[in-house]
Amino acid sequence: MEERYKLKYMKEALKEAQKAYNKEEIPVGAIIVKDDKIIARAYNIKESKKDTTKHAEIIAIQKASKKLESWRLNDCEMFVTLEPCCMCTGALIQARIKKVYIGTTDEKTGACGSVLNLLEDYKFNHKVEVEKGIMQQECEAILKNFFKKLREKKK
Repeated sequence: MEERYKLKYMKEALKEAQKAYNKEEIPVGAIIVKDDKIIARAYNIKESKKDTTKHAEIIAIQKASKKLESWRLNDCEMFVTLEPCCMCTGALIQARIKKVYIGTTDEKTGACGSVLNLLEDYKFNHKVEVEKGIMQQECEAILKNFFKKLREKKK
């Protein structure tokens, strides 16, 4: 995929992350692209829904599956602002996502290479390609600003 497309789609994922930020949710956004069209958009709503599974990646997969009327998302790619956790990485594998583009790593819960690497260290029946560092500074900045604001609020 050309660099300009990667930037275009990660900007869209960042727009989703901003929606989460505005709702005082951890600002993670995800989009799913098929045939150069966005077919699903999502952001974290774990706090507002009081549901551990309401991560951006899971919601985006659910929306894409509904749109395509299939759980198999073979020809789809995900753009996500923060490295997926083990739950979301497992969902990427199960949904047969072709490739995931990651904005920034998650050194505490990342399962695409930071804490563990579900995409490369295990022999699953489906391989998800991965590319990291797409708009990394912007993806890091929204998270850092969010947590800084949260700490200030607690003072």
